[in-house]
Amino acid sequence: MRRRRECLVCGFRYTTYERVELPALVVDKHTGEQEAFNRSKLLSGLSRACNKRDVPLERLEALVIEIETTLRKRHGRSVSSDEIGELALEGLLPLDHVAYVRFASVYRAFDNIDEFQQELDRITATVCPVRRPGEAGAERQLASAGRT
Repeated sequence: MRRRRECLVCGFRYTTYERVELPALVVDKHTGEQEAFNRSKLLSGLSRACNKRDVPLERLEALVIEIETTLRKRHGRSVSSDEIGELALEGLLPLDHVAYVRFASVYRAFDNIDEFQQELDRITATVCPVRRPGEAGAERQLASAGRT
């Protein structure tokens, strides 16, 4: 819940946010350690992937909320860091392909250029389905004639 408030002394206006406090999610790391789910840490990683891209911060915040909600519905209290990363990738793909590749390159820790290329080929096949010969030309002709 969002509330607009005003200081009674100086008249400064500010916004406060209230949300339900739910039991903490515990993240199982690769090292075997566990730590509390930190939504600001996830948002920071997504923001870095979207650096200098035209992705609104509000959309990234909504994605973090979607991920947290999904995790709570599936598992309750304990989740793996892998699942968080995969959900983040799923959410980034429709938002921005470059941000997706940036996040994937850090999250999946590609060892060489071939692994990177395999990921690019995989998302290209997902995002840009193969067209039949002649389809692209017909679309260009219609667009140039003003008949889209």
